[in-house]
Amino acid sequence: MSEIHRILDQMDRAFSGDAWHGPSVMSVLDGISAEDASKHPIRGAHSIWELVHHIAAWNTVSQHRLAGEVVEITPERDWPPLWEVSETAWKRALESLVESRSRLRDSVKGFSDEQLERKATGPDYSCYVVLHGVVQHDLYHAGQIVMLKKALA
Repeated sequence: MSEIHRILDQMDRAFSGDAWHGPSVMSVLDGISAEDASKHPIRGAHSIWELVHHIAAWNTVSQHRLAGEVVEITPERDWPPLWEVSETAWKRALESLVESRSRLRDSVKGFSDEQLERKATGPDYSCYVVLHGVVQHDLYHAGQIVMLKKALA
């Protein structure tokens, strides 16, 4: 198995698969209502919905950086605002999250192992580091979502 396939496997496990550490991002989001997703049960913490927007945003940022594009990280890009609280808007947010991951995954599945050593745009990171960062980012925020769900209960 090539290194890119190993990384994609880890990305898949952290995002929607059978992760070694526990629940994946998509499994922790299962069954959350729009109302609960929009709440801030821990003072000073982001809501689940804000985290969903943030993860999707960084899927897109990572995709562009891996393609060699310069991306300006504004506060609105890093933490896209929540405009409307409805089940329809929540469903769209979840669909956007899945689509952003699918686009990122599709953009790197054809990478060669040699391309992993190439520098991505942005901070001084290789493509290899960016892709492992995506996995780490997913796991970090999945843990936050678990804690927010517990605080909601």
